[in-house]
Amino acid sequence: MNRLTFFLLAALILCALSLVSAQHQARTLFVALERAQAEEKQLDIDWSRLQYQQSALGKSARIADAARAQLKMAPVNPGKTQYLSGIVLPPAPSAPASAAEAR
Repeated sequence: MNRLTFFLLAALILCALSLVSAQHQARTLFVALERAQAEEKQLDIDWSRLQYQQSALGKSARIADAARAQLKMAPVNPGKTQYLSGIVLPPAPSAPASAAEAR
């Protein structure tokens, strides 16, 4: 009877330690999950902010203002435009309308 009691006590202690270890691991994983979800929310906020900035920076009025202010560019003036002449491109070959006409 003494050996059986000792064996059952050892089994009970091992089960209790296993339960404590499993609960600790579950809590650790839950904390990691919460942190990952918080990081996901922050990245989603950053992504939305970057999309807004990209749309604001891509507007043609802002680009034109930057071209005038920083690059000292001016709008196109038809009187100063130079047209090149003498370059003649050959006509593009026409593709057949269907496979039957190609035969």
